[in-house]
Amino acid sequence: MNTNASLCHAKPFGVVTLFAVALFYGTASRAADNPPIPDTLQQRIAACTTCHGVHGEGTPGSGYFPRLAGKPAAYLARQMQDFQNGLRKYAPMEYTVRQLPPAYMREIAEYFAVQQVPYSRSPLPPVSTAALQRGEQLVSKGDPARKIPACASCHGSQLTGVEPSTPGLVGLPYDYISAQLGSWRTHTRATVAPDCMATVANRLSESDITAVAAALASRELPADTHAQPAGSVTPPLACGVLGATGDPS
Repeated sequence: MNTNASLCHAKPFGVVTLFAVALFYGTASRAADNPPIPDTLQQRIAACTTCHGVHGEGTPGSGYFPRLAGKPAAYLARQMQDFQNGLRKYAPMEYTVRQLPPAYMREIAEYFAVQQVPYSRSPLPPVSTAALQRGEQLVSKGDPARKIPACASCHGSQLTGVEPSTPGLVGLPYDYISAQLGSWRTHTRATVAPDCMATVANRLSESDITAVAAALASRELPADTHAQPAGSVTPPLACGVLGATGDPS
């Protein structure tokens, strides 16, 4: 038997074997470094809680990450859909929800809707007494001469929201409220037509936005912060998210 010939034939087999062993251990090592992501609700909400708090309580110190806890589930799900569809503009949120199927978004929304955690106050910039009075007028009574409805006429008598789709305004930070009203004016926030909030925001002056944000952020919390039941409020404007009910003007 030719020993050299036998060794020559053995070399390719040995190389293949060594490559297979190396590939196996390399794959095993990568698997250990990157364990499978658990398919759980807690994993799905991890991106949300990073900014909005473990139970959706918000991050009052920042002023820009609102409370999710206790808001109507349909409202929360709609906001994720609006980010997904490009109606709301904020890159981190758009990226977070880009690949989420409707069932996931609904599950996440329902989780935060049932959370009940204490409210925390956010910093309020110095505003004049006159501005606070103007803000309270807009919140409680509106400005009929400029066709601006009261915030309470849609968001409930205690501003705690209305099921199934109207969010509460109490406890929101001044910075967040003013930023969102500004976003409706600049068309970086929108929702399904007719967009009643865009209509209202564009009837407000810049000083009105400051006044409303200050009045809402400084308002005392009611004893019951739950959203009012469905059907307890008749919107003064036609709103697509509410089935376009209300006065189209």
